[in-house]
Amino acid sequence: MATHFHVKRGDTVEVISGNHKGATGKVLQVIAAKQHVLIEGVRMIKKHTRRSQDSPQGAIIEREGPVHISNVKVSAPAEKPKKKAA
Repeated sequence: MATHFHVKRGDTVEVISGNHKGATGKVLQVIAAKQHVLIEGVRMIKKHTRRSQDSPQGAIIEREGPVHISNVKVSAPAEKPKKKAA
């Protein structure tokens, strides 16, 4: 299984195929084991949560769902932090 991918966290990517074709967003996370990425604002899914101290009634949370890494292309790479000159 490959551990080096064409996208990394912070890149701005465009979805090139599938139900969310044409959507763009920033990569929040790369899931290497499953070859998926989470893209900000793309493939929003609803997740039901149990009752807890934070939400006594339970809740329905919207969050990003995974998109296969082969369905995205880089439109703007992440900026590298600038090094200070000594």
